[in-house]
Amino acid sequence: MPREIHGQLTVDGQRFGIVVSRFNEFITNKLLSGAVDALKRHGCDDDNITCVYVPGAFDLPMVAKKLAESGSYDAVICLGCVIRGQTPHFEFVAGEAAKGVAHVSLVTGVPVTFGVITSDTLEQAVERAGSKAGNRGADAALGAIELTSVVTQVTSPS
Repeated sequence: MPREIHGQLTVDGQRFGIVVSRFNEFITNKLLSGAVDALKRHGCDDDNITCVYVPGAFDLPMVAKKLAESGSYDAVICLGCVIRGQTPHFEFVAGEAAKGVAHVSLVTGVPVTFGVITSDTLEQAVERAGSKAGNRGADAALGAIELTSVVTQVTSPS
């Protein structure tokens, strides 16, 4: 039987940086609450959570990179909300935010999760921020917890 590695959903002293966009703050505050709640429910202390606010989703990758490079965090969680409008602005912001977050994780080796809602309508965003469709902030936090566990196992000698 081959060796299998599975991430655990238990926080054991890991430190998490959360970068949250102020744009669409009525949604991103709900994402932040969901992320912090998920971290705490899985054993994270308040002292091991740092929240950094940025103007918009486009700004998430730059600050996420600074946090990841600092060596102070085991994972970084990016939270934002981009709602489609009447112009192509949505595609630019959402696409660059997604690419930027993925790039940060790859170049730093620190797990960086994407908890950015991209929706066509405000109603869809509300659904993904804690009503019918769950909370994407909590989902991103759970992903960060699991990834810290996987990275630790992959990089530790067997």
